[in-house]
Amino acid sequence: METFNPDPKPGRIVLPLVLIGMIATTYTFINRVATNNDLDIVVEDTTVQTIAEEIVEDTSTTTTTTTLPDDYISYLEEINGERIVAITLGEEVLQANDNWDNKTVTYQEAKDEFDVFIAKWDEFVETISNPGPPSTYANLVTSHEELKTLVTLIYEDTVELKAGLESSDTGERRAAALDSFNENLDQLIEKISEVVATASS
Repeated sequence: METFNPDPKPGRIVLPLVLIGMIATTYTFINRVATNNDLDIVVEDTTVQTIAEEIVEDTSTTTTTTTLPDDYISYLEEINGERIVAITLGEEVLQANDNWDNKTVTYQEAKDEFDVFIAKWDEFVETISNPGPPSTYANLVTSHEELKTLVTLIYEDTVELKAGLESSDTGERRAAALDSFNENLDQLIEKISEVVATASS
């Protein structure tokens, strides 16, 4: 008896199965090789790199240094030191006057204190006056003449302060002398600072 074969071409079923098996085997093989050897499968990516031109702004500045002559600098240092002395002497005058106002000293002690600061300011007039700035610097010479005038006025104020102490009035003359003293002293200190600042700049 003859066997009946419903599909006369059995290769139609076998061939796709073989192809699927081959593909699966290839996929498994490639993954195993890549994993065991720590391989990175890289897909090449083409990118366009843009290089931006860097613009550097020149922010440099030009510094000009002016060197003053040694004798010029010496004079400035000298009068700046005298400014400090003037401030100290001024404080002594105010303290002596306060001592008398507050009656913490006797009349004779007050006169002695006034005599002391008069003598100190007399010496200070000499200190400011000589030797003065080098004659080659006209601007310093002019300014120095103003300093000498102010110091002389301050000295005269100290003499007037003692005259006010000895006056028979109730303190008006001494108060007026003190106001003049403070005003002239402030002008002296300000003038010295101005001379130093102007010359240094």
